[in-house]
Amino acid sequence: MSTVFATYNVKGGVGKTSAAVNLARLAASGGAPTLLWDLDPQGASTYLFRVKPKVKGGGKALVRGRSDVDALIKGTDHEGLDLLPADFSYRHMDLALDGAKKPTARLARVLEPLAGEYEYTFLDCPPSVSLVSESVFEAADVLLVPIIPATLSSRTFDQIEQLLSDEGPRVMAFFSMVDRRKRLHREVMRQLRDEQPAAVLETAIPAAADVERMGAQRRPIADFAPRSAAARAYGALWQEIRTRL
Repeated sequence: MSTVFATYNVKGGVGKTSAAVNLARLAASGGAPTLLWDLDPQGASTYLFRVKPKVKGGGKALVRGRSDVDALIKGTDHEGLDLLPADFSYRHMDLALDGAKKPTARLARVLEPLAGEYEYTFLDCPPSVSLVSESVFEAADVLLVPIIPATLSSRTFDQIEQLLSDEGPRVMAFFSMVDRRKRLHREVMRQLRDEQPAAVLETAIPAAADVERMGAQRRPIADFAPRSAAARAYGALWQEIRTRL
């Protein structure tokens, strides 16, 4: 059975796509068949894996069970790592879900026939509080929440917890874009870890130029800067996530 991870935050620009791409690559390089589904209509994950952001029939056909999901999956340059690409029609995913029977169960239904093929599935989610996010919560086993260590971090975390039901996915939050030279970053990390010891991971992703270079390289960090601080941080993050499963 596949473990489904979703990189999610109500805020954009916090490192969701970077986490999804790098963690999926690490999972596959460890020998686990892995799928990444790019749910964001902007298609950043799809772009980074050099795949055309196009899904035949669009998002509506996919979530309403009219598409053969196996036929839509693309291979990547990484052995064991497949991609279900983004499509610009995903910007209307809320409407597509709203018109479907049991809308919050539709994303899970799309993934059902793939459960035996992949050990890990990653959902790269758009920043929103919507029917899409509710569907993600039902489909995912673990919610990976990148948080920038700023003043409003605790509020963002509280908002996410309010959205989740008692039967929702397990939350594993981690700090992203961290500059340990900044006193505020250190204080916020210490405070939130003290408040949420079970949910906040110890590993943090640094603010690093190599993360920004992913867009120009169109590759995960381990492919072009394997010894960098960012690559080591994502490796440590994946190890901690697996340990906590």
